[in-house]
Amino acid sequence: MQKRRMLPKYLLERHQLTGTVTFAVLFSIIYLNLYVPFSDTAWFRLGNSVLFLFTAGFIAISILFLAASRVVMYKTRKMFGMTVLQYVLWCVAEVVVICLFYTFVTADIVRPEGVSATVAFFKALISASVALLVPYMMSAMYFIISEKEKTIRMMSVSAGVRNDMPMSFYDNGGSLKLAVKSSDLYYIESDDNYVKVWYGDAGGRLRMYQLRSSMKNIEEAFKDTKLVRCNRKYVVNMQKVKSLRKDPEGYFLCLDCSEIPPVPVTRTYSGKVLSCFSGAGGGA
Repeated sequence: MQKRRMLPKYLLERHQLTGTVTFAVLFSIIYLNLYVPFSDTAWFRLGNSVLFLFTAGFIAISILFLAASRVVMYKTRKMFGMTVLQYVLWCVAEVVVICLFYTFVTADIVRPEGVSATVAFFKALISASVALLVPYMMSAMYFIISEKEKTIRMMSVSAGVRNDMPMSFYDNGGSLKLAVKSSDLYYIESDDNYVKVWYGDAGGRLRMYQLRSSMKNIEEAFKDTKLVRCNRKYVVNMQKVKSLRKDPEGYFLCLDCSEIPPVPVTRTYSGKVLSCFSGAGGGA
């Protein structure tokens, strides 16, 4: 039996889903404004008229429906692994529901002459498929390409760490902000929506650079290297650790810079840190 193709998890993250709905709504509005003048079943109108109220109401309800649909998708993403086929069917179902709603408004409220419910539904289905499925596909392609570029950047960073080449730090927008040798890096500190990179300059002085990123991104970028998470706030370069100290409060890492106070190791991350000293892991 052929293995089901699972949908990449990043396509179900909050900002991806929000971006997809926003782009689809804007694309649909532009498309419908171009399509309506050439349609014999569309009743959308702008300006001072009753049809404008129907138009505004229909658009508002459709947007709320799409938003609610994506909220459900986001909330249930951890309950089951969504396949590519299931995602496609979900998107198609959104189109069908909106078309049925449009058909109901057309046949029972607007009631244009010479337009049957069946004709209205099938023409709406064609238009909605272009207005929604096209931006859905474009959004998915954009996020897939962005994720691949992010993966390539992370691979380059990891290679730099292993070879002591200048490694690059990018912000959330993908802009390069800092490049520093792994042998000069001491630790990385979380600060709300930012991270602080602490490193030594050419003169041996301790420096700090702050950029907008997250510890999750840092961990992914430096996976399988000497950069190890030791508590919720710090990722430490184990090459810069001079000693490991055990106190009644727990373990502490002492770095080879007198300006840096001992870094506490919490129980959650102690196994990974201790394995670095036992030779059981810790990266290249």
